Amino acid sequence: MARIQIPIDVLTSRLNIQDRLASMRSGSLASRFSNLRPISEFFDVKRVNKPANFAEMQSRVNYNLGHFSSNYAVVFAMLCIYSLLSNFLLLFDIIFVVLGMYLIGKLDGRDLEVGQQRLTTVQLYTGMYVIAIPIALLSGVFGTMMWLIGASGVVILGHAALLDKPIDEAFSGEAV
Repeated sequence: MARIQIPIDVLTSRLNIQDRLASMRSGSLASRFSNLRPISEFFDVKRVNKPANFAEMQSRVNYNLGHFSSNYAVVFAMLCIYSLLSNFLLLFDIIFVVLGMYLIGKLDGRDLEVGQQRLTTVQLYTGMYVIAIPIALLSGVFGTMMWLIGASGVVILGHAALLDKPIDEAFSGEAV
């Protein structure tokens, strides 16, 4: 049976994913959310329709990913918050690890003395990971990550593909 080979580089080069990720890394968090589009523009149901062909869908996705990038980041953050609030064991594990790393960092490399016991920072980190990793596996961290990737992909790419460009933008790229 022949294997199906998908040309990933052709798909990613058309969507300019690498350039989009590089531009996201270069800016600060304040500048990232400074260009949030209004909700009325983001949820403009008058502009929602099915693209005629793949080229039109690709054009819409390229335009909308750039135009609504901050709105899509907010959608992704909201899906992250929802996934953590619906999985309390994972939320507890994340809080445990963050708080543990903060408290171990407050020791500034010194040993922790509890009664007669002396614990080094390496022992504290090891103990924290011995507790945190099984809790993360029990909480279904991989399932939650896959749900988050799938849900955000469907919502964001679905919105970007179905929302038509504004009239003034639709004719700006055409030759006269």
